[in-house]
Amino acid sequence: MLPESIQLIIVTPMRELLRQTAAEVQLPGADGYLGVLPGAAPLITELGIGELTYHDKSSGAESEPIAIIRGFAEVLPDRVTVLAETAELAHEIDVARAEAALRRAQERIAASPADLDWDRATRALQRALIRIQVARKQRGAPMFTS
Repeated sequence: MLPESIQLIIVTPMRELLRQTAAEVQLPGADGYLGVLPGAAPLITELGIGELTYHDKSSGAESEPIAIIRGFAEVLPDRVTVLAETAELAHEIDVARAEAALRRAQERIAASPADLDWDRATRALQRALIRIQVARKQRGAPMFTS
């Protein structure tokens, strides 16, 4: 018999961010988004930079979005455990700080110094963009301001 829900656990090196019963989970895999339903086949996957969402089992409502910055996820039929380098609930994100990080990353890439580490620079850009996207989505604000 298939389980009716998924226990979602999100941890970072600093804290346990979330422990919630979910009807479904969508998470950012390294090569695209993964949707997980109760009874899913077991797997371990690398996570990329993106937005994690889930539907709360008790209310059926979509969750507050969560910014995930790299890590791994273990999927079992009745549980998803996310081990993230960084994970932030939308309301925790300082949008001004994320926008400043975005500007710094854009300026660094635009300057293109000879010693530029492109992987590191594009990761910084992606981190800033997903943090802004998640925070603004929660607040109902447009992605970018003019």
